[in-house]
Amino acid sequence: MFSTIDPRSPTPLYAQISDRVRLAIASGELSPGESLPSVRALATKLRVNPATVVQAYRDLERDRIVEMRQGAGTFISEMATETRARERTAAAQRFVRQMLQEAARTGLSPADLRLALDRELPESK
Repeated sequence: MFSTIDPRSPTPLYAQISDRVRLAIASGELSPGESLPSVRALATKLRVNPATVVQAYRDLERDRIVEMRQGAGTFISEMATETRARERTAAAQRFVRQMLQEAARTGLSPADLRLALDRELPESK
């Protein structure tokens, strides 16, 4: 689930972790009640400071996406269907924003991206 965390990205690591959890929830990859990896386990896996993971989890808790239970772990909260749809749309917007930033860094123009997307997306007929 966290294989897309990129330390070279201009997006802070904690935000990338938080965004990835949000996307996993919105897509149904994670369900209410499921637990997230412990702070220490995720920090070790991603090779980041545990404080980075704590910050991501706290942001998710502040937005009522997860529930942190002392001594038990971090769990996905129950979420209304409308909230899940909003999270899915927000995740898509974050993804597009990141794609645009990466494209700009590599010298690709929005027109280049639009052409590539038109070629890759299935026809909407």
